[in-house]
Amino acid sequence: MKIAFYAPLKSPEHPVPSGDRLMARMLIAALQADGHAVAIASDLRSFMAKASNEDFAELERAAGTETARLRKLWRHEGAPDLWFCYHPYYKAPDLLGPALADEFSIPYVTAEASYSMRRNEGVRAIAQRHVLAAIEQAAVNICLTRRDRDGLLEAAPSCRHAMLAPFIDASPFRENEPAAGVVCRMVVVAMMRSGDKMDSYRMLAQALALLADAAWTLTIVGDGPCRAEVMEAFAALPSERLVWLGEKDAAELPDILASSDLYVWPGCGEAYGLAYLEAQAAGLPAIAQHTAGVPEVVRDGETGLLTPDGDIGAYAAAMHDLIEDQARRRRLGAAARRFVHEERSFHAAARRLRSIFDEFLETPR
Repeated sequence: MKIAFYAPLKSPEHPVPSGDRLMARMLIAALQADGHAVAIASDLRSFMAKASNEDFAELERAAGTETARLRKLWRHEGAPDLWFCYHPYYKAPDLLGPALADEFSIPYVTAEASYSMRRNEGVRAIAQRHVLAAIEQAAVNICLTRRDRDGLLEAAPSCRHAMLAPFIDASPFRENEPAAGVVCRMVVVAMMRSGDKMDSYRMLAQALALLADAAWTLTIVGDGPCRAEVMEAFAALPSERLVWLGEKDAAELPDILASSDLYVWPGCGEAYGLAYLEAQAAGLPAIAQHTAGVPEVVRDGETGLLTPDGDIGAYAAAMHDLIEDQARRRRLGAAARRFVHEERSFHAAARRLRSIFDEFLETPR
């Protein structure tokens, strides 16, 4: 099929790296692997961090202009066979696809759509009406977490839905190299920005402050507008234990992870976290909180450890346990690597996407 792909939160071609950009790119690659011709329909970004009536009205005007452009293009060159929208939610509704799909009589599909009843306030309620209408219109809503699926079913009980577990291209990640000494080499890969990311950095620093007597180092991969605040959060820790690498290209991550022993990231408010899958693909157990969508990518007691949400002491204790127990760390890491390479790989996801399309769509072959 010819698929028009649209990500209202952030275009797959956006210059700033993030988990949602990576997931969008992975979905495109998986669709292409199944023989579909995928084109990014629009770079219009509907994301509004702090919405106002004026901002939303301006967004609707921009969406009207973009819809007219696509309508003219499709009438001249032919419409696609399907509109695929990635990650519409209350801060970034799809204001293009539903109307165009209806006008040109093509299926509309969402992936990682989310709906939250508690967001129905002010202009956010208007945005959520668009999200709800899209969910109800969709030939299928592809859900990456049970949390998102449950939210959709609460809002639209009859919506068509299917599950697709979060996935990565696991092939670049080679197994990690066991530490030569007794020091546990921990690592984290995360952007430095406000909100949940900053909350996770602060929690990690507070937990590490409780581990003064343990033998560890921490490599921090990431950069962003809150770099100064992150460094301040870690300022009380021994500087010789911290390695600041800054932002790294994706191609450099496999080697960084392969030279580490343990992945640590609390994951405050994390949708799920593809970085957890990348670390596990390299054979690192992950320590995170049992919150949001994190249990979808880290199996507690099998591929890593999950601690109660907001409990800094429990998080520090979990780190201490794996820092001190190298044998358990290696067992968890081996299971983590099998989990990602066998169940959360690119090829497994491509097969699952094909089965979803076969079930919900009439796909020409």
